[in-house]
Amino acid sequence: MIRETIVTTLSPEGRPHVAPMGATPIDGGWLLQPFRPSTTLENFLATRCGCVNFTDDARVFAGCVTKRRQDWPTEPALAVPSVRLAGALAHDEVEVERIDDGEGQRPKLYCRTVHAANDRAFGGLNRAVAAVLEGAVLVSRLDMLPADKIDAEFGYLQIAIDKTAGPEEREAWGWLSDAVAAHRAKAAS
Repeated sequence: MIRETIVTTLSPEGRPHVAPMGATPIDGGWLLQPFRPSTTLENFLATRCGCVNFTDDARVFAGCVTKRRQDWPTEPALAVPSVRLAGALAHDEVEVERIDDGEGQRPKLYCRTVHAANDRAFGGLNRAVAAVLEGAVLVSRLDMLPADKIDAEFGYLQIAIDKTAGPEEREAWGWLSDAVAAHRAKAAS
């Protein structure tokens, strides 16, 4: 099972980095597989720690993949020298215990949870948040998927946006829709 999370790290110079990432729960922690090259991977290799954040703010996912916004507020972590997402529902502070570098684009970082916290109450499920999350995944794969698949998926996800989205989800959906249009315009030119 993969959980869609926001991973926060610090550079050796102390710059926070916020990135969406699928995280696989393992005994006592998380398996993270950041792509190479990535700032998240560089930070984990340098500092050996970070935070796995759980949020229902779909804008964070959409803002990161579209590069519309990357300056999400962070706060210091309590048990590791890193930062957590300020608006998260919960977070796990993790330390890298082992790295399986392998031969591929995605090394495996086996991380142990050293501190877990519930930061605010979960307000319930919203289909629009899930639609934005799926849309963000599609946008991250615009160069890999055919345009008709993107159109079909976005068309289906639009139903949940139309029926259940609040202002935050609509803003995030707009960023994703703009990213698809910009990608198409660039490909056509």
